[in-house]
Amino acid sequence: MTKLISDFLGSLFGKPKRGEDGVGRASVPPGHFVVAVGDVHGRLDLVENLWAQIDAASRLSSARRRTLIFVGDYVDRGQQSRELVDRLLKGFTGFETVYLKGNHDDTLLQFLTDPSIGDAWRNFGGIETLQSYGVTHTQDKNWSQTRSEFAAALPREHLEFFKNLKLHVTIGDYIFVHAGLKPRVPLEEQSETDLLWIREAFLDSTVNFGRVVVHGHTPTEAPVVRPNRIGIDTGAYITNNLTAVILEERTRRFLSTA
Repeated sequence: MTKLISDFLGSLFGKPKRGEDGVGRASVPPGHFVVAVGDVHGRLDLVENLWAQIDAASRLSSARRRTLIFVGDYVDRGQQSRELVDRLLKGFTGFETVYLKGNHDDTLLQFLTDPSIGDAWRNFGGIETLQSYGVTHTQDKNWSQTRSEFAAALPREHLEFFKNLKLHVTIGDYIFVHAGLKPRVPLEEQSETDLLWIREAFLDSTVNFGRVVVHGHTPTEAPVVRPNRIGIDTGAYITNNLTAVILEERTRRFLSTA
């Protein structure tokens, strides 16, 4: 089974390239314990598993400030999108939380204003999200009707959660974003489309972005470490492997549900 999953991810995005680790000099401020979690995609079960590990690790730290960052893509593909958002809204004891926007989360918002994208959303997991909110889309129903049902079923606090997702956050020598950054473009000039969707132009780049970029969006078999970036999307919805990176001063380590 593991090999099948590996082959599937490899066929989509290629094998993770294990180059030299050049991020060793990067750090977060002293006394700050930072954790970033990869793409969740409706897998509440994996979040609870990983949270137990994060909580245990944080109790061994003397840091006074603790920040938990999710890099986006809370919905689609998995079966528990609604339940996951309910859990995220409760927060995580002892941690400040930062929720970044993923391209799937943005597509959900777009569907609410433009139901004509329903076919595209369905093709990458929207049906599972609708079902988690008790909405079924059938062949005899147009997307406008489904959109109306979804808007009625979506709790106000969930809508506000999606609307208030951040595009990026910076801590120390790291910047956290869903997909990546466009090379040689200042942060304030980066387009939202690139921050949520970029792949090859960012993944293949060797430029110094000024900070190490911690990102999700592109699944690989294991976390990817490059001199300019750390990728933490390990395809949780299909692999059952949700990954987090812990950053404390100049140290870095990974947690996993695999």
